[in-house]
Amino acid sequence: MSKLDTEIIEIFKDSGALLEGHFILRSGLRSGHFFQCAQVCQYLDKVTRLAEILVGSLKSYGATTVVGNAMGGLVIGQEVARQMDLRYVFLEKVNDQLALRRNFKFKPDEKVLIIEDVITKGGRVFEAIKELKAQGANPVAVGVIVDRSNGSTSFEIPHHSLANLNFPTYDPENLPAALEKITATKPGS
Repeated sequence: MSKLDTEIIEIFKDSGALLEGHFILRSGLRSGHFFQCAQVCQYLDKVTRLAEILVGSLKSYGATTVVGNAMGGLVIGQEVARQMDLRYVFLEKVNDQLALRRNFKFKPDEKVLIIEDVITKGGRVFEAIKELKAQGANPVAVGVIVDRSNGSTSFEIPHHSLANLNFPTYDPENLPAALEKITATKPGS
């Protein structure tokens, strides 16, 4: 693990964001570990540091706007936009799908960065790309705090993550004995 990975893990541990138990992930998979990024977002010094690290990999895309995905990408997305001095808008959930609301608009082919907190299968990022294209924007890259997909998730645009943490995930019908003994919870991002 790199020095940077260690720093990021410490930020999660210090803020109580790295949980252990039996969790139902948004993907439907199960895990003994969960990243509750909202816990990190209580501490703006930690958000500032995570965004500072992430911004370094996103500067070269020429974006003019940052989009944060509800809910997990809202706080970190706003801080990335602030540090990059870019416009910031967000997608929110409507009938459990991401949608652009509140009269936000994009110029044709406007270059946009998508910011998300955690990906496992990347479902919300795929939704964001589709929605942004439908709105006339040009998604150019994705920034993620934690990629827990073990490198298996890819998008049609580049994505950069602060930490690639590979805690195992399980199909609910094929759980290890240790997880079967713990009541599953769905804590939300």
